[in-house]
Amino acid sequence: MWIFYIFITDMNPIRWLTLLSVCALVTWTPAAGQTAGQSPTFSIELESGPVWQSYNDVEIPNDGTATRFSLYDLAGSGPWFANRVYFTWNPGHRHGLRLLVAPFSLSESGVPNSEIRFAGSDFAAGQLTEATYTFNSYRVSYRYRFHDSDRTRAWIGFTGKIRDAVIALDQNQVGSRKTDFGFVPLLHVAGEWSINTRWNVSLDADALAGGPGRAADAALKLGYNIGERWNIRMGYRTVEGGADVEEVYTFAWLHYALLSLSWRR
Repeated sequence: MWIFYIFITDMNPIRWLTLLSVCALVTWTPAAGQTAGQSPTFSIELESGPVWQSYNDVEIPNDGTATRFSLYDLAGSGPWFANRVYFTWNPGHRHGLRLLVAPFSLSESGVPNSEIRFAGSDFAAGQLTEATYTFNSYRVSYRYRFHDSDRTRAWIGFTGKIRDAVIALDQNQVGSRKTDFGFVPLLHVAGEWSINTRWNVSLDADALAGGPGRAADAALKLGYNIGERWNIRMGYRTVEGGADVEEVYTFAWLHYALLSLSWRR
């Protein structure tokens, strides 16, 4: 897993998309026996694109002793680039399992307008400060295909998410970081509409609301079938959420312009 993680995070977007194109040309073969609406037994989707943030607010710890500040103000709105990969296995027509690896990290420098107390350290106003925000997501989903027609399909299921997050500030000789590694249960919903034999629209979401936090990861994609095994998609993804507990207050909203290539058989 870690070798694969380093591989996909070290690739810049141009190399990433070039690899997708080369894979498509090298492994192109027509599929046999798969009809419209039939679930492929196995599929892999590689996705890449720029990411912007609308807000990213932090207070650690969230007990009145720290400063609530904006990583958006320190790091800016972006863009940064992110890659993710989906592996899907459908052992039956109705049942499916999906694995997602979605790393994301940004590191930028800015000058705070006021003093920041973060994770037990004090950072002075008016001095260059490096901010790091990492939010890696690893998920396994079970989904059930409850609707199936010639042109539309829909799934519902459960996602188990492993969150691997880091927030850090560094200024001169002062530095603090907060790591957060944990499990989050999410509801999974997805749908697909085949406009014709070539074009399709898909909606996919993992989400949780209520309690001390929330999480949402949803994407709307327009796809084009290149033959029967390959599909290229473009669209928009939004990721929003965070937690408001005594240990941390952190909420962020990210926006992705995505391009993906998927192979199925």
